Amino acid sequence: MNPRLAACHALSGLLQQHGSLASLLPPLLAKVEARERGLVQELVYGTCRWLPRLQTMAALLLDKPFKKDDSDLQAVLLCGLYQLNFTRIAAHAAVSESVALAAALGKPWATGVLNAVLRRAQREPEQLAAQADEHESARYAHPGWLLKRLKKDWPEHWPAICAGNNAQAPMTLRVNVRHANRDEYLARLTNAGIDARACEHAPQGITLAAPCDVQQLPGFTEGHVSVQDEAAQLAADLLEAQDGQRVLDACCAPGGKTCHVLEQHDVSMLAIDLEAERLTRVEENLARLQLTATLKAGDARDVASWWDGKPLQRIMLDAPCSATGVIRRHPDIKWLRKAADIQALSKLQLELLQALWPTLEVGGILLYATCSIMPAENSHVIGQFLATTPGARELDMPGHWGVKQAHGRQLFPSEHGHDGFYYAKLIKISAA
Repeated sequence: MNPRLAACHALSGLLQQHGSLASLLPPLLAKVEARERGLVQELVYGTCRWLPRLQTMAALLLDKPFKKDDSDLQAVLLCGLYQLNFTRIAAHAAVSESVALAAALGKPWATGVLNAVLRRAQREPEQLAAQADEHESARYAHPGWLLKRLKKDWPEHWPAICAGNNAQAPMTLRVNVRHANRDEYLARLTNAGIDARACEHAPQGITLAAPCDVQQLPGFTEGHVSVQDEAAQLAADLLEAQDGQRVLDACCAPGGKTCHVLEQHDVSMLAIDLEAERLTRVEENLARLQLTATLKAGDARDVASWWDGKPLQRIMLDAPCSATGVIRRHPDIKWLRKAADIQALSKLQLELLQALWPTLEVGGILLYATCSIMPAENSHVIGQFLATTPGARELDMPGHWGVKQAHGRQLFPSEHGHDGFYYAKLIKISAA
């Protein structure tokens, strides 16, 4: 399949809310030659990253919008505008290849419209950019509801958050301490000609100067290293697990935090995820790293379905959330996430905390985490839980990372560093 056609099919499916890129893109990539798949991903993820801006540009250029049934043509236009504004692809190629897609989609009548609109965008880039900048959503490339929320929640930080969300995320590794320490693995990367640096906050973290295929990483197949963002790597140390303890990872897929704890400690690990198919990825990671955990599919709130009645010493709850801290990795969130989702997610997060708390022994620790930057899902949820749970107390967390909140700490997406993430650490002081 033509790589641009594959990209536009994925984008059209997204515009019609037929799924996320995680579900829409893989079957299309399978139809594209291996050497062209990188181009498909660049076009799809890049267009999504700048979607609010590109949509504004398209509206400025079109005399009238495409009909609902022509979301494929809208995708062609958006992808063409992305190529003209954000890539080094030759302008004439971006225009001609995009125009040719109209015929490939069985809509040759649109050839003239696409050609005229894209050539105008090519001729008047500064004028078009200035007009787009008059719209705040386009200027910051974020949907209006999200910008409004960020301004309210983070009046000092929102421009930097937007910049972080619009940047391309770095590739970060976690060194498996069962095989080597970080300095030893950095030396192996240097010998392999891979430029990298140590992470600022995560003791086993390494950020690559440029992403690469995992098979190029020394010892990857043998489990010497894994791909995991720096912010997510903080969880294992914050949990303070000890050998011999019973540990629960309540929402475990894809298993990065599960494996990190097991790399550091000999614990009895129970890992739960709502969807059985998501546990396949966890199984693969455990197998590659030669680690063992008990995996169960189910709703963590349905305690009777998975708990044996024996108290747990540690619980890690990486709760389902809006994922607004990892937009740079999943830019389709800008299109798929809605304002109403936040309230529903915060309700679910509180329910998970309340359901899991009775399984924790007195003196045990629960680590609450999300990849959200919304206080409604983070400090507000923890505040509600503490106010209604007499036996719960918050613990301080060591280190100089994140912004301290009324409860917990918030990390924002960093252009050259970690993702956006939130942590709060609770201890059970009584069974009340």
